[in-house]
Parts: sequence; C-alpha cells; structure tokens
Amino acid sequence: MTEKQAVKGPASCFPSIEKKYGRPIGAWQELIRSSPLTKHMELVAWLKSEHGLGHANALVAAPLAESR
Repeated sequence: MTEKQAVKGPASCFPSIEKKYGRPIGAWQELIRSSPLTKHMELVAWLKSEHGLGHANALVAAPLAESR
C-alpha cells in the first residue's frame, strides 16, 4: 500500500497544501486555533480570502473537532 492510499479524508490533501503554500500543516492549524472566528465556514472563508488558501475545509475540520 502506498502512502497516498493509506491516508484518506481531509488529511489526504495535506501534502499538496504544504507543497503549494509553503507552510507545514501544523502552522496552518495554529493559525486557525488563534483566530477569533469559531464557525467552520467563517474560518474557511477567512483562509481563502486572507491567505488565498485552497482546500481550506480540510484544514479547518481537525482544529474545530479538538475544541469541542
């Protein structure tokens, strides 16, 4: 089984996000955690508008799940 086959769901986007946007996933998730926004779609819109980030849904899911 290859690494790509082993990772499913939102995390499967993480390697391409790191490559395209030049930051590790942990840095993006810390940015999300430090934001005053709390709703999923607010955070997605913010990441897209302020940081030009595609696949923002994938990044927002994990930090929000941790805080609940």
